[in-house]
Amino acid sequence: MLIDAIFTKLFGTPHERYNKKLTPSVEAIAAFEPTLAALHDEELALRTVEFRDRLSQGATLDDLLPEAFAVVREADDRRLGVLNLLDPKHGFDLSKLSGSHQKLVLEAREALEAGADVVSLRFPADFYAAVREMNPDSVPPFRMRVFDVQMRGGMILHAGKIAEMKTGEGKTLVATTAVYLNALSAKGVHVVTVNDYLAKRDSEWMGRLYRFLGLTVGLIVHEKSEPERRESYHSDITYGTNNEFGFDYLRDNMAREPDECVQRELNFAIVDEVDSILIDEARTPLIISGPAEESTDKYGKADTVIPLLKKDVHYTVEEKHKNAMLTDRGVQACEKVLGLDNLYADSNTDWVHHIQQALRAQVIYKRDIDYVVQNGEVIIVDEFTGRTMEGRRWSDGLHQAVEAKEKVRIARENQTLATITFQNYFRMYKKLAGMTGTADTEAQEFHEIYKLGVVVVPTNRAMIRKDRNDWVFRTDKEKSEAILEDVKERHALGQPVLVGTVSIEKSEHLSSVLSRSGVPHDVLNAKQHAREAAIVLEAGRLGKVTIATNMAGRGTDIVLRDTSWKDLLAHWVETKLAPRGLPLDAAEQDEAILAFWAERTLDEKARAKFAGTREEKLALLNKVREEQEFPPYPAPWDLRGMEQITVRRLGGLHIVGTERHESRRVDNQLRGRSGRQGDPGSSRFFLSLDDDLMRIFGGEGIRAMMDRLGAKEGEVITHPLLDRSIAGAQKRVEAQNFEIRKHLLEYDDVMNSQRKVIYSLRRRILDGEDVRDEIVNRVQDAVDIKVSEMLQQDILPEDPAWEVHENDLRRHFTADYRLAAAVAGGASRDIIVEEVSDLALKAYEKIEEQVGEEMREVERQILLYTIDHLWKAHLYEMDHLKEAIRFRGYGQRDPLSEYKQEGFSLFQQTMDRLAYEIAGRVLHIQPDHRPQAPRPAARPQYQLHGADDGSAPAAPQQAPAPAPRPAAAPLLPGTQPVYVPPQPPQMRLPQGAVSSSVGRNDPCPCGSGKKFKKCHGEHL
Repeated sequence: MLIDAIFTKLFGTPHERYNKKLTPSVEAIAAFEPTLAALHDEELALRTVEFRDRLSQGATLDDLLPEAFAVVREADDRRLGVLNLLDPKHGFDLSKLSGSHQKLVLEAREALEAGADVVSLRFPADFYAAVREMNPDSVPPFRMRVFDVQMRGGMILHAGKIAEMKTGEGKTLVATTAVYLNALSAKGVHVVTVNDYLAKRDSEWMGRLYRFLGLTVGLIVHEKSEPERRESYHSDITYGTNNEFGFDYLRDNMAREPDECVQRELNFAIVDEVDSILIDEARTPLIISGPAEESTDKYGKADTVIPLLKKDVHYTVEEKHKNAMLTDRGVQACEKVLGLDNLYADSNTDWVHHIQQALRAQVIYKRDIDYVVQNGEVIIVDEFTGRTMEGRRWSDGLHQAVEAKEKVRIARENQTLATITFQNYFRMYKKLAGMTGTADTEAQEFHEIYKLGVVVVPTNRAMIRKDRNDWVFRTDKEKSEAILEDVKERHALGQPVLVGTVSIEKSEHLSSVLSRSGVPHDVLNAKQHAREAAIVLEAGRLGKVTIATNMAGRGTDIVLRDTSWKDLLAHWVETKLAPRGLPLDAAEQDEAILAFWAERTLDEKARAKFAGTREEKLALLNKVREEQEFPPYPAPWDLRGMEQITVRRLGGLHIVGTERHESRRVDNQLRGRSGRQGDPGSSRFFLSLDDDLMRIFGGEGIRAMMDRLGAKEGEVITHPLLDRSIAGAQKRVEAQNFEIRKHLLEYDDVMNSQRKVIYSLRRRILDGEDVRDEIVNRVQDAVDIKVSEMLQQDILPEDPAWEVHENDLRRHFTADYRLAAAVAGGASRDIIVEEVSDLALKAYEKIEEQVGEEMREVERQILLYTIDHLWKAHLYEMDHLKEAIRFRGYGQRDPLSEYKQEGFSLFQQTMDRLAYEIAGRVLHIQPDHRPQAPRPAARPQYQLHGADDGSAPAAPQQAPAPAPRPAAAPLLPGTQPVYVPPQPPQMRLPQGAVSSSVGRNDPCPCGSGKKFKKCHGEHL
């Protein structure tokens, strides 16, 4: 530790060293500014064409970086800053411009009123120079120059790393540099946001810049149609949410026609609020599902059982893992109520599932914390952002159990059709980058899972926010009283206050406390989602108090607003910080206010010494205020008569944390709302031993520590040792959540190797690759599998079972082959396989002749249908395997290793069945020239949701998904399937053998990364 400290002292932190390496590039960018500032709009926009020409001639993006970044800086300032003067609402004084420039502005305003696009407007270089001379500082709305620190952030993004930048540092503008540079390659750049509002806002706002520079901009939101999505994905730059990008990937891999696919190759993604998306939401895999067949009756019955059970008698609760388990007595009680002899008998396994989910719904998932009920629907609340997640559902029957608990309509349970985790989706991008205000605490996870480094970018202006020590109380009641007093005092002064809570329930409780005390306030939680933007916009005004569940991903800065002396004085009188009936004389008014403040602030002994000049009196008052850790009183004589008094003079935005979140990042996000761009501000967290974090993870250690520190009832405790203990509890929770996400990824990695094989095969088929060779290979594989299975059986030559096998070959492969005679004649397995394959392929060639040119399309549809049908069944089996495999740990076996082995075995069987069913369908096609029914124009709705891992909300919203195919072979153009072979039995290979139905050059499904022929297929 000492050596590290000395090294850091001498050479700086890794972040400082990395930022130092970027300095020459920052200087190179600045060197282009004078040249670019002298260009007219038309000349500046043509730089994009020039850059693309240089790329086509062999230049790299790194070669273009300094000049391309400088072009973005100039264009940002022009199109997002200076041109705001075209909007009269900003109040630009046109009289300060020359006559010719005034004429340009007036003509441009007329063009905009007539419907012109602001992107099409062009101005000369001297026009921009004139406005910049009037507004030399880069301050909105008339300037938007990218700062040097923002250039550093852009270079970090281009390098494929995460840029950690404080709230208010302009991350949206930072992204424009890296987005523009990488979009020059025309391979596509995805900008990933946390919600549709931000995606729309940024695509329109930043789109003015990109479209001016000749790039195309697309938007992916829920209501977009397939053609609109395809066009957006083929734009140079595409904005959208993580859920939309992920679900489009899954939908593309369920498409039946090439024109149903919308995405192209995943090239480069910049993830905004990267910690929220790649860490917080990574516990929730994306799932497309369809309705299962099971009835919902059992959920209602199971819900009536749980209220009859008692905690610690019939069940135990593990709050750390958000789980509940029946005890032996609980099992007996359930059996008695349900009238069952044995709850765990094979015939009652459904009841075990329904009882377990009903128990979790009743005792773990809380209304107005984990979900809300609106319009007869259970709507999940995101624990990290406080947003409602309309249309999203917990999987595995948990959502149905909560619906039964709340006595609303119970929807059917769903069956998985396609699934992927965010980790495996985003790892498919050739280059990935992100930005956030809080990433460094999770740097290890970003590196381990995504191979992403984190670089902290210095602020443009020094951070002066005062982060006060936590105040810890024994009970929640004491804490609430302290919060109330703190908020009341700051509100009276006029300091805006943001109060952060961890749930809707607690925000509404605190709201009632403030209401009873007469403190006006706004509440921002999932129930006020529609008013979010308006509430955040007003949160920086004089005396404003805002209660928010969580501020993560809100995407809107809280800007400190101005007030006037008249309004400030009226506020003081209203909040009893100044007496009513103040004298009109300024000096007498000052004395009256100071005397009133002394009565509120000083004790009797201090008031006796309250004398001297007005400045001396104010200094004495503020010395006490500093001891109380309140902002100082401003000098009334300095403010009197002013029309614009910034609330910075009242202490800036104050943050009140009502308890610590499980993640330090969320606490830092809350604090980060204050102190933006060098603004003053302060923050403090109020804790009690009743808080969930302290109670569940702090244990008796923190309570014992408070006893040693001599904490009495109603007394606040602050101590560095206590802070370290709380931080230690948060680290333990973060480590546990990391293990949950890592565990999820390890299991999905098994599925991912299998998913790549299936999706790669589907993509080749959709892309129009000749499928004849694929069909021939699958027929040969099916013959090999079936003959091998037959020859493994120990049957005498005269046994009638040979006749059954011969009928099977004839029925499935249309091969009239005398198997018994061949075996009796000593034919080897390879010879028999070859001869049967020849017969099958001759039949196949005959069908080709009869069907004619349509044969390839027939085969393509058969392949797609069969793959989808069996992949769906495989996902169902894997879901059940994953559910059951965790119990292997009780037998001292590693569940993950068992899951890998058995999952690979199941995949082998699926690939064997794929070959078998394809052969059966293809070899029984008969021409049928009856008119075909038209294909349906629309596809039905499917559930898109996240799987519940027992620890986090899941499931995104409903959206169109590929239509399911019927349970029989599809009706294909020019053909009629006259025979569908029955489902083959589960075919297990002999010990040590591996199916050859995977293509020899395909990746091996075991996940080794080797080709199949070099791994498990080597012996074939």
